[in-house]
Amino acid sequence: MTAQNTREWLRSLPVFETPAPDFDPVQVPEQPVELFLGWLRDAADAGVPAAHAVTVATSTPDGPTSRVVILKDVDADGWQFATNQTSPKGRALAADPRTALTFFWPSRGRQVRVLGVAEALPAAESAEDFLARPVASRAASIVGKQSEALSGPAEYREAADAARELVQAEPGALAAGWTVYRVRPTVVEFWQASRDRAHVRVEYRRDAGGVTGAWTHGMLWP
Repeated sequence: MTAQNTREWLRSLPVFETPAPDFDPVQVPEQPVELFLGWLRDAADAGVPAAHAVTVATSTPDGPTSRVVILKDVDADGWQFATNQTSPKGRALAADPRTALTFFWPSRGRQVRVLGVAEALPAAESAEDFLARPVASRAASIVGKQSEALSGPAEYREAADAARELVQAEPGALAAGWTVYRVRPTVVEFWQASRDRAHVRVEYRRDAGGVTGAWTHGMLWP
Protein backbone atom coordinates (compact mmCIF):
# COMPACT_ATOMS: atom_id res chain seq x y z
CA MET A 1 0.00 0.00 0.00
CA THR A 2 1.42 3.38 -1.01
CA ALA A 3 1.49 6.41 1.25
CA GLN A 4 -1.34 8.02 -0.74
CA ASN A 5 -3.43 4.86 -0.60
CA THR A 6 -2.83 4.65 3.13
CA ARG A 7 -4.08 8.21 3.59
CA GLU A 8 -7.15 7.53 1.47
CA TRP A 9 -7.86 4.32 3.35
CA LEU A 10 -7.52 6.01 6.72
CA ARG A 11 -9.87 8.80 5.65
CA SER A 12 -12.43 6.23 4.50
CA LEU A 13 -12.67 4.54 7.89
CA PRO A 14 -15.93 5.29 9.71
CA VAL A 15 -15.86 7.44 12.84
CA PHE A 16 -18.66 7.61 15.42
CA GLU A 17 -21.36 6.17 13.16
CA THR A 18 -23.66 5.20 16.03
CA PRO A 19 -25.87 7.85 17.63
CA ALA A 20 -24.26 9.48 20.64
CA PRO A 21 -25.79 9.08 24.10
CA ASP A 22 -27.59 12.06 25.61
CA PHE A 23 -25.31 14.49 27.42
CA ASP A 24 -26.41 17.85 28.77
CA PRO A 25 -23.24 19.88 29.47
CA VAL A 26 -25.20 22.28 31.66
CA GLN A 27 -26.75 19.71 34.00
CA VAL A 28 -23.58 18.08 35.30
CA PRO A 29 -22.68 17.19 38.91
CA GLU A 30 -20.36 19.34 41.00
CA GLN A 31 -17.82 16.52 41.36
CA PRO A 32 -16.17 14.96 38.27
CA VAL A 33 -16.00 11.48 39.79
CA GLU A 34 -19.80 11.26 39.81
CA LEU A 35 -20.01 12.02 36.10
CA PHE A 36 -17.11 9.66 35.37
CA LEU A 37 -18.76 6.74 37.17
CA GLY A 38 -21.95 7.37 35.21
CA TRP A 39 -20.06 7.27 31.92
CA LEU A 40 -18.07 4.20 32.98
CA ARG A 41 -21.22 2.28 33.92
CA ASP A 42 -22.86 3.36 30.67
CA ALA A 43 -19.90 2.02 28.67
CA ALA A 44 -19.86 -1.28 30.56
CA ASP A 45 -23.63 -1.73 30.24
CA ALA A 46 -23.37 -1.00 26.51
CA GLY A 47 -20.89 -3.86 26.12
CA VAL A 48 -17.74 -1.82 25.52
CA PRO A 49 -14.86 -4.33 25.85
CA ALA A 50 -12.60 -3.65 28.84
CA ALA A 51 -14.47 -0.46 29.67
CA HIS A 52 -12.17 -0.05 32.68
CA ALA A 53 -9.01 0.01 30.57
CA VAL A 54 -7.08 3.27 30.81
CA THR A 55 -4.02 4.72 29.09
CA VAL A 56 -1.46 5.96 31.60
CA ALA A 57 1.05 8.57 30.40
CA THR A 58 4.25 9.38 32.26
CA SER A 59 7.45 11.34 31.64
CA THR A 60 10.91 9.80 31.25
CA PRO A 61 14.36 11.20 30.37
CA ASP A 62 13.73 9.91 26.83
CA GLY A 63 10.41 11.75 26.58
CA PRO A 64 6.76 10.99 27.34
CA THR A 65 5.50 7.42 27.16
CA SER A 66 2.18 5.66 27.69
CA ARG A 67 0.65 2.23 28.15
CA VAL A 68 -2.77 0.68 28.85
CA VAL A 69 -3.59 -0.73 32.29
CA ILE A 70 -6.75 -1.63 34.20
CA LEU A 71 -8.46 0.81 36.55
CA LYS A 72 -8.43 -0.58 40.10
CA ASP A 73 -10.75 1.84 41.87
CA VAL A 74 -12.01 5.40 41.76
CA ASP A 75 -13.47 7.65 44.42
CA ALA A 76 -13.52 11.31 45.39
CA ASP A 77 -9.79 11.12 46.19
CA GLY A 78 -8.72 9.89 42.76
CA TRP A 79 -8.23 7.13 40.20
CA GLN A 80 -6.21 4.02 41.11
CA PHE A 81 -4.06 1.60 39.13
CA ALA A 82 -1.31 -0.84 40.15
CA THR A 83 2.19 -1.70 39.01
CA ASN A 84 5.57 -2.66 40.40
CA GLN A 85 7.79 0.14 41.65
CA THR A 86 10.64 -1.29 39.57
CA SER A 87 8.63 -1.29 36.34
CA PRO A 88 9.12 1.53 33.84
CA LYS A 89 5.88 3.10 35.11
CA GLY A 90 7.00 2.88 38.71
CA ARG A 91 10.43 4.35 37.99
CA ALA A 92 8.92 7.16 35.95
CA LEU A 93 6.45 8.05 38.69
CA ALA A 94 9.21 8.05 41.31
CA ALA A 95 11.10 10.64 39.25
CA ASP A 96 8.06 12.69 38.23
CA PRO A 97 4.67 11.88 39.79
CA ARG A 98 2.73 14.02 37.33
CA THR A 99 0.66 11.81 35.06
CA ALA A 100 -2.28 11.73 32.68
CA LEU A 101 -5.00 9.12 32.27
CA THR A 102 -7.18 8.68 29.18
CA PHE A 103 -10.34 6.58 28.92
CA PHE A 104 -11.83 6.06 25.45
CA TRP A 105 -15.12 4.33 24.68
CA PRO A 106 -15.42 4.50 20.85
CA SER A 107 -18.89 3.00 20.48
CA ARG A 108 -20.23 5.60 22.92
CA GLY A 109 -18.25 8.43 21.34
CA ARG A 110 -16.82 9.34 24.71
CA GLN A 111 -13.41 10.17 26.12
CA VAL A 112 -12.28 11.23 29.60
CA ARG A 113 -8.90 12.79 30.36
CA VAL A 114 -7.55 13.01 33.90
CA LEU A 115 -4.47 15.09 34.75
CA GLY A 116 -3.00 14.84 38.20
CA VAL A 117 -0.30 13.68 40.57
CA ALA A 118 0.27 10.01 41.42
CA GLU A 119 0.92 8.89 44.98
CA ALA A 120 1.71 5.40 46.28
CA LEU A 121 -0.87 3.95 48.66
CA PRO A 122 0.25 2.35 51.95
CA ALA A 123 1.92 -1.06 51.70
CA ALA A 124 -1.02 -2.79 53.40
CA GLU A 125 -3.47 -1.57 50.74
CA SER A 126 -1.11 -2.61 47.95
CA ALA A 127 -0.72 -6.07 49.51
CA GLU A 128 -4.50 -6.44 49.77
CA ASP A 129 -4.85 -5.57 46.11
CA PHE A 130 -2.14 -8.02 45.10
CA LEU A 131 -3.60 -10.96 47.04
CA ALA A 132 -7.01 -10.34 45.44
CA ARG A 133 -5.55 -10.94 41.97
CA PRO A 134 -5.91 -14.33 40.19
CA VAL A 135 -3.12 -16.87 40.67
CA ALA A 136 -1.77 -16.43 37.14
CA SER A 137 -1.67 -12.67 37.55
CA ARG A 138 0.15 -12.89 40.90
CA ALA A 139 2.67 -15.35 39.44
CA ALA A 140 3.37 -13.07 36.49
CA SER A 141 3.98 -10.16 38.85
CA ILE A 142 6.28 -12.20 41.07
CA VAL A 143 8.36 -13.09 38.01
CA GLY A 144 8.98 -9.36 37.66
CA LYS A 145 11.68 -8.07 35.29
CA GLN A 146 9.06 -6.10 33.35
CA SER A 147 10.50 -4.62 30.14
CA GLU A 148 13.94 -6.20 30.68
CA ALA A 149 15.57 -8.09 27.80
CA LEU A 150 14.36 -11.71 27.41
CA SER A 151 16.37 -14.42 25.64
CA GLY A 152 13.26 -16.29 24.49
CA PRO A 153 9.95 -17.93 25.49
CA ALA A 154 11.67 -20.80 27.31
CA GLU A 155 13.34 -18.45 29.78
CA TYR A 156 10.02 -16.84 30.65
CA ARG A 157 8.15 -20.15 30.93
CA GLU A 158 10.73 -21.46 33.38
CA ALA A 159 10.47 -18.37 35.57
CA ALA A 160 6.66 -18.31 35.33
CA ASP A 161 6.37 -21.99 36.32
CA ALA A 162 8.57 -21.39 39.36
CA ALA A 163 6.50 -18.33 40.35
CA ARG A 164 3.24 -20.27 39.95
CA GLU A 165 4.54 -23.04 42.19
CA LEU A 166 5.51 -20.42 44.78
CA VAL A 167 2.05 -18.83 44.74
CA GLN A 168 0.33 -22.19 45.11
CA ALA A 169 2.64 -23.22 47.95
CA GLU A 170 2.53 -19.84 49.67
CA PRO A 171 -0.83 -18.11 48.96
CA GLY A 172 0.30 -15.07 50.92
CA ALA A 173 3.45 -14.50 48.84
CA LEU A 174 3.79 -10.93 47.59
CA ALA A 175 5.60 -9.45 44.63
CA ALA A 176 8.35 -7.19 45.91
CA GLY A 177 7.53 -3.59 45.11
CA TRP A 178 3.91 -4.17 44.09
CA THR A 179 2.20 -0.81 44.54
CA VAL A 180 -1.22 0.70 44.04
CA TYR A 181 -1.03 4.31 42.86
CA ARG A 182 -3.73 6.90 43.27
CA VAL A 183 -3.84 9.75 40.78
CA ARG A 184 -5.14 12.79 42.61
CA PRO A 185 -6.70 14.88 39.82
CA THR A 186 -6.25 18.56 39.11
CA VAL A 187 -8.08 18.57 35.75
CA VAL A 188 -10.75 16.19 34.41
CA GLU A 189 -12.18 16.66 30.92
CA PHE A 190 -15.24 14.92 29.48
CA TRP A 191 -15.53 14.74 25.68
CA GLN A 192 -18.71 13.68 23.90
CA ALA A 193 -18.51 13.14 20.15
CA SER A 194 -21.09 14.57 17.77
CA ARG A 195 -21.58 13.35 14.22
CA ASP A 196 -21.71 16.96 12.98
CA ARG A 197 -18.32 17.59 14.66
CA ALA A 198 -19.87 19.93 17.23
CA HIS A 199 -18.24 17.84 19.94
CA VAL A 200 -19.18 18.68 23.52
CA ARG A 201 -16.40 19.22 26.06
CA VAL A 202 -16.76 19.88 29.77
CA GLU A 203 -13.70 20.58 31.90
CA TYR A 204 -13.45 20.34 35.68
CA ARG A 205 -10.50 22.18 37.18
CA ARG A 206 -9.23 22.53 40.74
CA ASP A 207 -8.93 26.02 42.14
CA ALA A 208 -5.71 27.38 43.70
CA GLY A 209 -5.79 24.61 46.32
CA GLY A 210 -4.15 22.16 43.90
CA VAL A 211 -5.05 18.48 44.39
CA THR A 212 -7.20 19.37 47.41
CA GLY A 213 -8.89 22.50 46.06
CA ALA A 214 -12.56 22.92 45.19
CA TRP A 215 -13.79 22.10 41.69
CA THR A 216 -15.05 24.52 39.10
CA HIS A 217 -16.35 23.43 35.71
CA GLY A 218 -17.33 24.84 32.36
CA MET A 219 -17.54 24.09 28.65
CA LEU A 220 -14.66 24.19 26.17
CA TRP A 221 -14.74 24.85 22.45
CA PRO A 222 -14.69 21.61 20.42
